[in-house]
Amino acid sequence: MARGKRVKSESGIYHIMLRGNNKQRVFFDLEDYYKFLSVLGICKGICGYKIFAFCLMDNHIHLLIQEGEEPLDKAFKRIGVRFVGWYNAKYKRCGNLFQGRFKSVPVNDDEYFITALRYIHQNPVKAGIAKKCADYDFSSYNAYFTTAPLVDTDFALSLISISQFEELHNEVVNDERLDKLEKDTIRLTAEEAKNAFEKETNCTTAKDFLQMPKDMQTAYINLLKEKHLSLRQICELTGVSMYEARK
Repeated sequence: MARGKRVKSESGIYHIMLRGNNKQRVFFDLEDYYKFLSVLGICKGICGYKIFAFCLMDNHIHLLIQEGEEPLDKAFKRIGVRFVGWYNAKYKRCGNLFQGRFKSVPVNDDEYFITALRYIHQNPVKAGIAKKCADYDFSSYNAYFTTAPLVDTDFALSLISISQFEELHNEVVNDERLDKLEKDTIRLTAEEAKNAFEKETNCTTAKDFLQMPKDMQTAYINLLKEKHLSLRQICELTGVSMYEARK
């Protein structure tokens, strides 16, 4: 099947998401995170793109970026060649690190730009790995309060003040459009969900799972949600009702 043509942004700004191949973890230690940011900076100098926001999660990446002299497809090819080549040598692996093409959403108005900016910075908070945006080391949030050559802060701060920026990020808000983008990007296939179910619960059938005590079932259901199984997948694999899976 032919790949769909990307929707062009009138502003040249896109919310980009990259995920690890087969949802695998991409960043394992500090060196991995810092290397990716270094490559992002090197390629920025070559391609001329602007970075308004970034967040590196363990198995996926968010970027709010404006296309420069080179189209983003070419820019991300440069990034991939540099980072994946280094990564494969470090971990003695071969093949793709990222799954398919990067997902991109055009950002054509100021309101959506600010929404995406906040959403990207709040990713670690919503994932439960940071209490507030400033606590997470691998996002661009703190760059808005210091000098960081990698991050272009001027445009956002021409739309809102730094105090408004801070206040905006202190309020955790869910956005259905962006939540759907992220869920679509990290959603597991049926086979991946089954493998995760068996690995995490040590069960092979729903019958095995339902023989567990209720408190253990609840703990495993919450764990499967963290592993990005949908509620429907959890119900099918565990045999619990949709009501129990939602609790």
